[in-house]
Amino acid sequence: GGEDGALVPHDGRPPPEKKQPNFAPTGLLAAETKTVTTSDGAAVVLKYHEPPEARKPPPRDAWKLFVFKNGDIVDTIDLGSRSCWLIGRDASIADLPAEHPSISKQHAVIQFRFVEKTDEYGERKGGVKPYLLDLESANGTKLNGGKVEGARFVEVRGGDLLAFGDSTREYVVMLPKD
Repeated sequence: GGEDGALVPHDGRPPPEKKQPNFAPTGLLAAETKTVTTSDGAAVVLKYHEPPEARKPPPRDAWKLFVFKNGDIVDTIDLGSRSCWLIGRDASIADLPAEHPSISKQHAVIQFRFVEKTDEYGERKGGVKPYLLDLESANGTKLNGGKVEGARFVEVRGGDLLAFGDSTREYVVMLPKD
């Protein structure tokens, strides 16, 4: 070795520099946490992850989704049973499968969120409300006939009409009052 105790190879050249660890985010961990395995063993990366303010609506708020085809109710969904509903063509992961070819595999989400607002007296009041989020789908999502901007939460109210892609099915959100 060298006089100062450092290891020097016999030919006198300094040892190769050690590779330094890279702690920069690679995105692999994030992709891993958003990956689900379907019943047939396929791995699917989810486009959407629920936000921290995600909540199931309270039982007193009996949110429902009525599905219409050609003016007839073909399905009624109790939205209060979960905090998030994924709408899409991929039946292995969608909570509300929609088979129309214009609908993306992961098209849109109905997300219940706890939102606090300050009233005119400065009181903070909170509640769980449904929001619609288009997952930047190819053919878009409509709320009451108007196209929804992709990747933005839009509050949904009782009586609102949702449509996905070019499907003729209409989805009406209702909050029946006792």
